[in-house]
Amino acid sequence: MEPAETRDDRSRMTEQPMAVRACPLAASLDILGERWTLLAIREMTYGIHRFGQIAGYTGASRDILADRLRKLESAGIVERRQYSEHPPRYEYHLTEAGEALQPTLLSLFQWGERWAEASPTVAVRHSCGHDLKIIQTCERCGSQVSRQGIEFRAAEPRT
Repeated sequence: MEPAETRDDRSRMTEQPMAVRACPLAASLDILGERWTLLAIREMTYGIHRFGQIAGYTGASRDILADRLRKLESAGIVERRQYSEHPPRYEYHLTEAGEALQPTLLSLFQWGERWAEASPTVAVRHSCGHDLKIIQTCERCGSQVSRQGIEFRAAEPRT
């Protein structure tokens, strides 16, 4: 792969034709980009799995929550597990795809602590006993990721 300085300028995001961008972020938001969806996932992360409890802790109406859980289930993010036959009752558990959202939720949590919430009601501690602070690092070089250190470029077509 050629160095960034010598690549064609058309690969720069500002040089792309004006059109709605299809990207992984947009695809993620199609599934996750709604308040009750993320709050339901938060509750499952906290160990809350029953519909009534998820509704109570999130404040979502039962109709909206049922819709969001169905969407998450069809996307493979949660799975229903029956815990009662008479009447039929289900719990909702995160799948591997749902568990993979943990770093994203923690980053949003950390952002909210700093920029949105006056007095947090939940603390996140690591198993070492200290408050958890998410720091993103590059897998290759180990450097901390910052806006100044990254460049967005058009992706190469998949073959």
